[in-house]
Amino acid sequence: QVQLVESGGGLVQPGGSLRRSCAASAFTFSSYVMTWYRQAPGKERELVALISSTGRTNYADSVKARSSISRDNANNTVYLQMNSLKPEDTAVYYCNAYIVVAGTPYNYWGQGTQVTVSA
Repeated sequence: QVQLVESGGGLVQPGGSLRRSCAASAFTFSSYVMTWYRQAPGKERELVALISSTGRTNYADSVKARSSISRDNANNTVYLQMNSLKPEDTAVYYCNAYIVVAGTPYNYWGQGTQVTVSA
């Protein structure tokens, strides 16, 4: 059974940094795009960053200059480093894997980790 287990959320002061991890299991991690999303209270879930199987990355404009997504295929883990955090970064962050098996797509989500940016 596919599992995505996140860690690294918490409370951080404005201007601080946070690194989130997402450990994946039960699928060929190295073959798939991994994505981080977030959802702030009262807002729709939005894409934060993604990394392809070959390591190509893409970011939301709001985080592009201060974020870095990376992956460790040997340990089936994807990371999201965010610096210069702002109160508007406060949200629940979700790890996502979009997997296609025998032509059928499956969308898997981590449990979500709360990140609160506040003084």
